Amino acid sequence: MSYYLKKIAGLVIPLLIGVALIYYQYSSLSAEQLENIVRYFKNANYNFVFLSLGIALFGYWVRAYRWRYSLNHLGYSTKFYNNFFTIGVAYLLNLTIPRSGEVARAVLLKKYENVPFDKGFGSIVAERVVDLILFLLFVFVAFVLQFNTISDFIFTNISVSTLVTIGAVALICGIGFLFIWFRSNWKIVNTIKEKFNGLIEGMTSVLVMKDRWKFLFFSFLIWFSYLLMFYVCIFAIPETSNISFSTVIMGFIFGSVAIGFTNGGIGAYPISIQTVLLLYGIHKDAGAALGWIIWTSQTLLTITIGLLSYLFIYIFNKRK
Repeated sequence: MSYYLKKIAGLVIPLLIGVALIYYQYSSLSAEQLENIVRYFKNANYNFVFLSLGIALFGYWVRAYRWRYSLNHLGYSTKFYNNFFTIGVAYLLNLTIPRSGEVARAVLLKKYENVPFDKGFGSIVAERVVDLILFLLFVFVAFVLQFNTISDFIFTNISVSTLVTIGAVALICGIGFLFIWFRSNWKIVNTIKEKFNGLIEGMTSVLVMKDRWKFLFFSFLIWFSYLLMFYVCIFAIPETSNISFSTVIMGFIFGSVAIGFTNGGIGAYPISIQTVLLLYGIHKDAGAALGWIIWTSQTLLTITIGLLSYLFIYIFNKRK
C-alpha cells in the first residue's frame, strides 16, 4: 500500500504545488494586469511561437538520433522511429510523474527492440549525466556574464548578516553531509550511493564509447536547440524582443529549473520567467505573458507528440 501511496504522492504533490502557484499568481494580479496579459496573448506574433515549436521538434529528432550512439556502444542497433516515439511518450509521461518517462523509454525499448531494460536504462542514465553537465555549463556561463547584475541584486535585497548566516548554515550542512555520506550505513544513504555510482558508470560509458565525440556534439546540439527555442519566443512580444542574449540565457536557466520543480513546470515556469525578466526591467505583465505563451505552446506540443507517438509506435511495429 505504501508503494502506491508514494506513487500517488509523487504525482499529486508537484501538481498541487503547480496549481497553488497558478492561484498565487492569479490572485496577485489586478484586473488591469489580467487584461494586459490577455492583450499580450491576443497581440503576440505567433509566427515566432510556431518557429520555436519547429525547433523543439528538431530537438526531439536530435535526441532520438543521439540515443543511437549509446545503444550502439552497448551492442544494439535500433530503429530510429522507435527511438523517436519512445522519447515522445517519455516526455508526455514526465508531465504526470516526474522522471517516469525515463523508465517508460527503457520499457518500450525492451518491448519493441528487445534491448534489456537495464541496458536501455543505463544508456538513458548516461544521457542524463551529460545533459546535467551541459546544463551546469549554461549556468556557469550565465552567472559569469550576469555577475554584476546578480551580485547587485543580492547585496541590495539581502543584508550582509543574512548572507553570513546563509554561508554558515551551508558550511555546517556541507560538513554534516560529508560525514553522513562517508560514515553512515543508513539504508537511504546506501540507496543514494548506488544511484550515484550508476551515474558515474553512465558517464564512464560515454567517455569510452567509440563515437563519443559525435555523442557530445549532438548533446550540445540538443541544448542549443532548447536555448534557441526559448530565444525565438521573445520576439513574439514587442516588450521582450530587445532583451540581451545573456538575459535570455538567464531566463532559459530559471525556466529549465522550474520545469523540474513541478509537473512540466505548471505554474512555476511562468512565474520564474516573470521574475527573471523583472530583474532586467521588463514589466511583470509582459514577463508573465511570455512565460505563459512559452509554457502553453510547449506543453501542447508535448501532449500532441506524446499521444501520436503512443499510437504510431504500435502501428509501425505492428506492420512487421
